Amino acid sequence: MVSLSDGILVKKFLKGDNSSFEEIVKRYEKKIYNIAYRIMNNQEDASDVLQETFIQAFRKLSGFKGKSEFSTWLYRIVVNICLMKKRKGKQMKVVSLDAPLVTQKEDELRRELPEDWSKSPSATLDNKELKENINRAISMLPEDYRTTFILRDMNDVSTEDTAKILNISVPAVKSRLHRARLFLREELSKYFQEHV
Repeated sequence: MVSLSDGILVKKFLKGDNSSFEEIVKRYEKKIYNIAYRIMNNQEDASDVLQETFIQAFRKLSGFKGKSEFSTWLYRIVVNICLMKKRKGKQMKVVSLDAPLVTQKEDELRRELPEDWSKSPSATLDNKELKENINRAISMLPEDYRTTFILRDMNDVSTEDTAKILNISVPAVKSRLHRARLFLREELSKYFQEHV
């Protein structure tokens, strides 16, 4: 089956074909969730942001001018929603003790990653510990640096598109990215010094 471009899907949706919006959701939901999760550091908030992003995109798609890539426009929405939620202090939530620890969405995302059964249990434990330290270091980044790092290095958004999404200059993106990488290098070097 031939995959239609984002632009064609948008045009079809604007002409009344709702199934084209469903295709857009399928195409971007994992990336949007990952960006939201990395910025919010919380599964429940990331799921809320995912829903809000597509609701807002659905409502505002008629205003999409096509001056930038559709993905850039969509990533801008998710980043704006995340930043608004953080400003409103939405981080404090009441969590039900009956709620499952892992959401179905996150479980699906994890299942896509292949397991290497040849690893020894100690290597698996070391790898898990390293991932936890990387995630901890990323969460310690100042919000501006973290958002830039997540878009550029973790989601492969171009430097130019990252600048458009964050409404900053390309040199500012490069500066934030450089500082984020230096911070992460310093934080992770502490971990490696302890484990070598």
